[in-house]
Amino acid sequence: MDTYDIGRITYLMLLLVAVGGYFVAQHRGNLSKLAQQAAIWGLIFLGVVAGYGLWGDIQRDLAPRQVMLEGGRIEVPRMFDGHFYLTARLNGAPVEFVVDTGATDVVLTKQDAELAGIDPERLDFTGRAMTANGAVRTAQATIDEIRLGEIRDSGLRVSINEGEMPQSLLGMAYLRRFSKIEIADDMLILTR
Repeated sequence: MDTYDIGRITYLMLLLVAVGGYFVAQHRGNLSKLAQQAAIWGLIFLGVVAGYGLWGDIQRDLAPRQVMLEGGRIEVPRMFDGHFYLTARLNGAPVEFVVDTGATDVVLTKQDAELAGIDPERLDFTGRAMTANGAVRTAQATIDEIRLGEIRDSGLRVSINEGEMPQSLLGMAYLRRFSKIEIADDMLILTR
């Protein structure tokens, strides 16, 4: 904590004491009612803090997911952050991807590689990839089976990112296996 943070905390404490002192002075004849109101406002504040902290989890639970339709067609709604997310099974393990048509490869985080049965500690990170955050080292591996609903493919080459990455990317190495990719009305539509 630096001096700027200490100053901000001091200011907020003084503000709290001033506002709290005002309310105590105004309601000194009825302190039980003041305590009741303070408890209610405290619970409201805690509820707002909890809702804000859990908002990402709430969004994921309430947000619509991909839908498999007849004839090898998948519809994926655009999420609140503007991206499209797909959950595929890599060697039987569910992995959530950000669909990235600008990425050449399917790029896995180390954690998702482990889920798919790949041990990142045994890989040679000799490749290099350019990202928005600069160059990162990568390793190559092969996924025996990738399933997206009823669609099953085998022998998918993937890159494993040695650096930190928030989520795995589903790039064109897999997407080009679809005959048609389109975006319409905030929906990504993949057709086999």
